[in-house]
Amino acid sequence: MMNDINLEANDAGQQLSHGMSWQEHGMLLLHYSFASVLFAIYGHQVCKVMETYSAIHLMFPMFIAYSIRLALTNTLLTQPFQRRVAISFNLDLGLFAAASLGLVVINYFVFGAPWHSNIKAVIGIVLLGLFVSTLLALSTERNTINEMIANKQHLKLGKRFISFVNKFTVMAIILLVALGGVLFLVINQDLYWLLDSEVTVVRQEASAKILVEIAVIITVLMSYAIAIILSYTSNLTTYLSHQTRVMEAVANGDLSQQVPVVSRDEFGQMATGTNLMINGLLDYQSQLKVTRDASILALASLAETRDNETGAHILRTQRYVKVLAEQLAKHVDFREMLNPEIIELYYKSAPLHDIGKVGIVDSILLKPGKLTDDEFEIMKTHPQIGNDALLVAEKQLGSNSFLRYAREIALTHHEKWDGSGYPNKLVGDEIPLSGRLMALADVYDALLSKRVYKPAFTHDKAKEIILKGDGSHFDPRVVAAFEACEQQFIDIAAEFKDGSTEH
Repeated sequence: MMNDINLEANDAGQQLSHGMSWQEHGMLLLHYSFASVLFAIYGHQVCKVMETYSAIHLMFPMFIAYSIRLALTNTLLTQPFQRRVAISFNLDLGLFAAASLGLVVINYFVFGAPWHSNIKAVIGIVLLGLFVSTLLALSTERNTINEMIANKQHLKLGKRFISFVNKFTVMAIILLVALGGVLFLVINQDLYWLLDSEVTVVRQEASAKILVEIAVIITVLMSYAIAIILSYTSNLTTYLSHQTRVMEAVANGDLSQQVPVVSRDEFGQMATGTNLMINGLLDYQSQLKVTRDASILALASLAETRDNETGAHILRTQRYVKVLAEQLAKHVDFREMLNPEIIELYYKSAPLHDIGKVGIVDSILLKPGKLTDDEFEIMKTHPQIGNDALLVAEKQLGSNSFLRYAREIALTHHEKWDGSGYPNKLVGDEIPLSGRLMALADVYDALLSKRVYKPAFTHDKAKEIILKGDGSHFDPRVVAAFEACEQQFIDIAAEFKDGSTEH
């Protein structure tokens, strides 16, 4: 599973690409168009030379930049996941910078604009470019995250760590500096305007004009700041929502989940650490299951070696129980009860059905002939002995589903549907389903097995005896399930016949 964490998005040429959606087209056009309009307004406000230019003149370099960006967009989407955001940011900022240089060249060589006018043009376009490139990069990051998650791709963190906190801090500082810088340029231009001896204005009119300009600038910059913060927040929510979802699943016992590693920052580190923790839990759980299964087989084999049974009896009966449960899961009465997890617990705990036989003396347990009534009464105590032994383990280790089902099977697999079984003479649905399944599986295997007091019966003979017990010894629904999957019983008996314990 750790291979998923270390998987590069461009591994073995597996790069995902798709055309740009109409929504993405609209977003790109909106940002570039809005920036063009804002620059035209900005140019008219901060520079006497640019004030003489037409809006089309000021917006034309941005149109060229947008055309180039549009042409390169699909190429951007073919880039490896880990490079897309950086490429998007650098591309947009570079295009805005190129647009500012183009305007400077035109201003200088065509209109003879002074240096301070050109500097104001560069500052305005680059600042707008910074805002636009940041928003588009955050949008690219969000789309990339969703695409990677949909395709179950993960980034390899490596040594290239880019702090999310630092990025946000730098952007906040830039926003503040931009606000102060643009306000300075506008106020500076307004002062020149007020001091121009050729311009005569009413104080009230001048004040209103300056206040409107400042209000517009603050509104625009605050709008960009809010948009960037909301975009950061949206991406942050995406990271945390996946982290939270996976942690909730793990808390509920589902260790099959993995947190998408989709960034090289604190969230990527957190996702990687969470995945490492989940993998550690999986390894630990796997080791516990192996230890548990080995312990079960060891205990079950111990019980079987003291009896006339063979080791293959354990393997057969647990598989009979499993196929019966899988068949019965189709029945409306058991559909909700018999999910795959419960069936697996039945399968794992079935070998302990006769663990109580370790408490029966050899003179009775190994007696080759028929038991006397008193001896049989002692033999009938082995389900209770098994239950009590497992109950001690449950008290020491804590209650869990496995021990509960193991106790159920050990205690109730000799109970009969009509109440004539032992040790507690339970009737019908009073008998746990696990015990009812084990009862049929145990009887079937005993009938097919050779004993000192009887020969091995054929499948047909065993089936005949089981059908006679329908409604008396066995739950009729369990008998119906047996009939539906009897070929699987035949196959299991053949595969795990005595002497085949190597399975």
